[in-house]
Amino acid sequence: MAKRRRKTRPFQRKKKTTTKNLAPGTVSYTGKKENAVTTLEIIDYSKDQYDLVHSEKIEDAFQFKGTDHVTWINVNGLNNTHNIETLGEHYQLHPLIQEDIVTTNQRPKMDEFEAYLFIVFKMLHYGEDNQLINEHVSMVMGHDYVLTFQEADGDVFDSLRERIESGKGRVRNAGSDYLMFAILDAVVDNYFSVIETLSEKIEFLEDQLFEDKIEEDITQDIQELKKEILRIRRAIVPLREVINRIEKTETALIESRTQNYIRDLYDHIIQVSESVDIYREMIWGLMDMYMTTISNRMNEVMKVLTIMATIFIPLTFLAGIYGMNFEYIPELQLKYGYFYLWGAMILVFLLLVWYFKRKKWL
Repeated sequence: MAKRRRKTRPFQRKKKTTTKNLAPGTVSYTGKKENAVTTLEIIDYSKDQYDLVHSEKIEDAFQFKGTDHVTWINVNGLNNTHNIETLGEHYQLHPLIQEDIVTTNQRPKMDEFEAYLFIVFKMLHYGEDNQLINEHVSMVMGHDYVLTFQEADGDVFDSLRERIESGKGRVRNAGSDYLMFAILDAVVDNYFSVIETLSEKIEFLEDQLFEDKIEEDITQDIQELKKEILRIRRAIVPLREVINRIEKTETALIESRTQNYIRDLYDHIIQVSESVDIYREMIWGLMDMYMTTISNRMNEVMKVLTIMATIFIPLTFLAGIYGMNFEYIPELQLKYGYFYLWGAMILVFLLLVWYFKRKKWL
């Protein structure tokens, strides 16, 4: 993984989010993609039929309601709340559900109604700049339709679209409940890819710490990983509760054969959740490892300085004794006193080096 260099920049205070005191059920978009164009991708299929429609008119989805086919309507762009309200009224969605669709900071959850299920989850994937993208996605599953709402184009459902188009797998032979499972399964499967990328980042930092190749901005990398794992955990752990509720629900909208697949999906989300907890502990341990490495490096420096000081203390003592300005120092009268002193200093030096090596301090 290539090391990313950062440019230092002055501290900037984040823009505060203003909370609007609106009446319950008011459809007001809270995301950041306010200029996105609302587009529709409509996939209408049965065992022997497949139709794909791309449109920017919300009314084009109305003709598919009440057919004998399964219809998947994927809405990209939530900023145009009028379109969301129009589609919600056509499918008789509760006003609070319409509000939750455009509330991007909504926690993953499931609401159960007599005619449909409403599920909110987070779609995680890494962008081209290796930055984590956390996208708000809402899903409504009815008797013969599934509505999904995304903030913008780009998702993890391409393989599912290919299976529907080619007729591979069970999706063309099943109902809307299986399509709901397939969408959640695609999201959870992509969680594994996110976890794998996160694991590579952790291993990269660990290798740097173990190989003593510490960069100046490694603490910032660790802090970013901490924030990243928290965002991932906030998306995955609540979805675990949601899938558990779907597995235990007794609604007539989900067939008994689909419950087996949902049970398997729950096992997958548990595995992802456990991996997240493990990597979270590893990331928190990276800072301790970094501080330990810095402390060991400082100890090595202090050890070298201490050994040097220990060696030169007796030499300085000898030089100080014979550097005193007394008139009568017997050894000063020796003909070879200067060389004797040098010999004694060299002998002390060698004895100390030998002693330190014997103690394995050098």
